[in-house]
Amino acid sequence: MPNGAVADPSFLAFPIPCSLPNSSEFSNSIGKMDGYREACLLGDSFDPNGVVRMREDEYDSRSGSDNIDGAVSGDDQDANDERRRKRKKYHRHTPHQIQELEIFFKECPHPDDKQRSELSRRLGLESKQVKFWFQNRRTQMKTQIERHENAILKHENDKLRAENSVMKDAISNPTCNTCGGPSIPVHLSFEEHQLRIDNARLRDELHRLYTVTNKFLGWPVLPFVNHSSSVSSDSCLELSVGRNGMGNVSNISDPIPMGLNLGNGLFNGGPVMPISKSQMGMPGNDIPIDRTIYVDLALAAMDELVKMAQIDTPLWVRSRDSSGKETLNFDEYSRTFPSSAAMQHTNWTTEATRDTTMVIINSMALIETLMDANRWAEMFPCLIARATTIDVISNGMGGTRNGSLQLMHAELRVLSPLVPVRTLKFLRFCKQHADGLWAVVDVSLGEGADADMFFSCRRLPSGCIVQDMPNGFSKVTWVEHTEYDETVVHQLYRQIISWGIGFGSQRWLATLQRQCDCLAILMSSTEDPAGISPHGRRSMLKLSQRMVDNFCSGICTSTLHKWDKLVVGNISEDVKMMARNSINDPGEPPGIVLSAATSVWMPVTQQRLFAFLQDECLRSEWDILSNGRPMIEMLRISKGQGLDNRVSLLRANPMNANENTMLILQESWTDISGSLIVYAPVDAASINLVMRGGDSAYVSLLPSGFAILPDGPSIYASTNNDKDGSIMSDINSGYAGGCLLTVAFQILVNNLPTAKLTVESVETVNNLISCTIQKIKVALRVS
Repeated sequence: MPNGAVADPSFLAFPIPCSLPNSSEFSNSIGKMDGYREACLLGDSFDPNGVVRMREDEYDSRSGSDNIDGAVSGDDQDANDERRRKRKKYHRHTPHQIQELEIFFKECPHPDDKQRSELSRRLGLESKQVKFWFQNRRTQMKTQIERHENAILKHENDKLRAENSVMKDAISNPTCNTCGGPSIPVHLSFEEHQLRIDNARLRDELHRLYTVTNKFLGWPVLPFVNHSSSVSSDSCLELSVGRNGMGNVSNISDPIPMGLNLGNGLFNGGPVMPISKSQMGMPGNDIPIDRTIYVDLALAAMDELVKMAQIDTPLWVRSRDSSGKETLNFDEYSRTFPSSAAMQHTNWTTEATRDTTMVIINSMALIETLMDANRWAEMFPCLIARATTIDVISNGMGGTRNGSLQLMHAELRVLSPLVPVRTLKFLRFCKQHADGLWAVVDVSLGEGADADMFFSCRRLPSGCIVQDMPNGFSKVTWVEHTEYDETVVHQLYRQIISWGIGFGSQRWLATLQRQCDCLAILMSSTEDPAGISPHGRRSMLKLSQRMVDNFCSGICTSTLHKWDKLVVGNISEDVKMMARNSINDPGEPPGIVLSAATSVWMPVTQQRLFAFLQDECLRSEWDILSNGRPMIEMLRISKGQGLDNRVSLLRANPMNANENTMLILQESWTDISGSLIVYAPVDAASINLVMRGGDSAYVSLLPSGFAILPDGPSIYASTNNDKDGSIMSDINSGYAGGCLLTVAFQILVNNLPTAKLTVESVETVNNLISCTIQKIKVALRVS
């Protein structure tokens, strides 16, 4: 039989005569069998109905001498003629029949009797014809698979031969690691060669583990001692063979555990192909020691993320209250991941959250966003202060992000001056587990040489599992696991940060969902109700985005924005004062810009406080820019499904028709993770130019606004607004919760960049913050 052919009874169905026919008939029969054998190997061009035609032609070509008795009686001859007429009823299937059979074969390659009967009735075929067609189609598929596997095995065999040849050359021509010249040839037996290779491999593995422990994990262990000086001159040979042959072999080729069980419709079972160094675009024999460690850490982190994302596991315990919040079972985590648990700091606080949601974006687009530092920061604007890619260790395989590994730096923030920015240096690894199922994991490199920079926070394996769903949606499961130094966080925020409200998975998913809804609206072809052109809408949104970014930078300082911290004796430590000189910046007025921000607890719900601050009719109760008059919304650009997520252009109600009132650009949004209201006065001529599609980069503005966070997990899980519009309903019902309000202002205190900042200016801005907070409390009737 030829290579790849399968001895299957359904194919070898030719009647073999006992007596040989004459030479011409025998040659014709052999030719037909050869043609049939070639048809078995044609792959997709194979026609299962050809089997029926060859059988029919074969029976027609045979003579009467094919019978076992050599001669037949008249009755037997009539019976043979009758059988021939029955066989000639087989015919070639029509294209429609073949198409229907192929469609059904993709869904069910093994139909039962009822399904075959239904097919034969619908297609006008006999049940045996349908049965034989499926038998032939399954055999054809099996043949194709075996041919493909044979090709893969042949390719692997060629690779092994090439590696074997390289190893033989290294053994026959050893080099000395000290001088680089040829080592002294010594006759060694095969067993001695193997022992020296294993010795060198274990020595390199021990060196790698020591390097990981000392440089990245911070374990106090003894340094690595090189014993090469105590061995004979043959050590040059064994070290050379170890490094060039098997010295860098590690456990990174171990497959990631199978069976992602993340809910309905997710991949659950099937083989998961491992990723090795060579598959990630790095030759296994020449990887630097640091990059080898990166690959090992990334694969171990991916394994941990997959297990942490599985549902119905003892790693997570769901609370019995109405919030349904999940809590990490630390005892089970220590048993499941003993190495990760052993590296945790004893004096640090651990924060672990997990959540799942649906977003209107496909998996490929989301993966590309997460693997690009700039697009990642734009997708989470209020969460990420800065993100950069330090090094690209692997770009992935086959033109995709599968196997992509990057070394990144990021600064994460909560919009409050009482919570310091989290500075992280981490690895980001992307892997495709199945068609439409991706995973992206982050893991910090630890302390070691960079302990002076990254001392207060460490990100344990965290990330997301993304699976494509129908109608362009994706199901995203997010796991966030971090340990940090709680002493650097203000007492007002310590509890909610430990609950995950500030940096937890719920905030990541809420921001992702809000941004994806905004992108879906912007990409739609519907006209804006305000009548603004698409170019004008994009310019307005770009200006609003810059306003929000500047507002966040004034609350949480990062390395991207340079501010000088101010310390004034008679101002509370909870009020953060900063200043900077604005020179030659087209987006800001020139001069000295003063930023002031503080956070307070408010005994009202997040939704109630947001509704009050967003209501333009009540704005005169707290905003000095309104001059005591209500504001009118001139323009509204929606950025989400609800009315609360929008960009607005406000104007104070004029006293008469000739009065030129000031315009205010404002952006607002709210979700379960928090709320934001940012506004800035703008010039009327500049904003009209932007609305016509002009460049918004030359519009100068200084933002101010509010950021609101819920103060507990029960409020964090609630999305119901107050229906009666009164805070007294919450007090009367026994509600004891509230929210955390951050107030921030950026004000131009002097239009000369070379001028000096005075204490009076700082005190004036501080009084402005205090007065605004007091007005809000009076309006809401709270103390």
